[in-house]
Amino acid sequence: MPSSPVSDAVAARIDAFLARMRSAGGEYGPDAVLFLDAAAATLAGGKRLRARFCHAGWIAAAGSQDGSEALWGLCAALEIFQSAALVHDDLIDNSDTRRGRPASHRALESAHRDAGWHGDAEAFGRSSAVLLGDLLVAWSDDLLEESLLGHPHAAAVRAEYARMRRDVTVGQMLDIAEESAWSVSDPGALLERALRVASLKSARYSVVEPILLGATLAGADATLLASLRDFGHPVGMAFQLRDDMLGVFGDPALTGKPTGDDLREGKRTALIAIAREELSDADRERLDAALGDRDLSDQAISGLQELIRGTEAVERMERMISGFTDDAERALANAGIPGDAAEAMRALGAAAITRTA
Repeated sequence: MPSSPVSDAVAARIDAFLARMRSAGGEYGPDAVLFLDAAAATLAGGKRLRARFCHAGWIAAAGSQDGSEALWGLCAALEIFQSAALVHDDLIDNSDTRRGRPASHRALESAHRDAGWHGDAEAFGRSSAVLLGDLLVAWSDDLLEESLLGHPHAAAVRAEYARMRRDVTVGQMLDIAEESAWSVSDPGALLERALRVASLKSARYSVVEPILLGATLAGADATLLASLRDFGHPVGMAFQLRDDMLGVFGDPALTGKPTGDDLREGKRTALIAIAREELSDADRERLDAALGDRDLSDQAISGLQELIRGTEAVERMERMISGFTDDAERALANAGIPGDAAEAMRALGAAAITRTA
């Protein structure tokens, strides 16, 4: 997704916030500069997807393209929370890269080595990344509260934001659990379990809640919020299914992560659940044995990709994505949103679903 007025407004809000945090952090001493720099680095770049969906929700409810200081603060808070989630996600998944750069725990590990500090650089990187994610969560809350000060819909926005935080945290835990629990679960239920994770960890967090937050800030009524939820959830599901495909088949030049990274991380996605249904017993055992092996060679990754392509998994995933897209279109058509706002929502949803990174 290219830059947009929304991205620019959110970037300006984040930059102003970071400047204040750096200024206030002077009392922490020189070693803390490393920590604050690492936090700032996580906020550079990205698609600003959640901010854009939040702005779209605002437009649907407010009937205006013009934002407010409260809206830009809310959008920026969402992006800071997203950075927190990515820091923790990369740490959990042992990912080495993010957006083509070293993941935060790897960057902090390198900073320890470059400074010539004593001790285990890798342990320092991992421990610091836990705290870095926590700092970003705190910053997100700080900016949210600052932006909502005196706002008439502050309580409703806080409640929706809290729900988002709970959903994504539980979804992340279920994602981790599934990497182990699949082995004792009903094979016929693996797709359902994968879709539950997709809903909690991604669909609600990446699309539904940002839309609802923007609309809630603008004072949307219950009927409009329900319509926006009916649109946002299938878009979010299609978004995550596309992400599952990119995690196995994505071009590293576009995704910023090695090809087949989900295979090395052992992700039990909908794609894997569908492929397992169709594989022979021997090939299913081969796939299960390989998933989660951090040392898989590029050749081994290529072999697993071909194994999955040899089933109907890719075609079924594309049909599911198309089905969710159709569901979203029907919901949008029935939502009663003004034409310009509906078209903006439609274009944003399409861009999220058809992305290549």
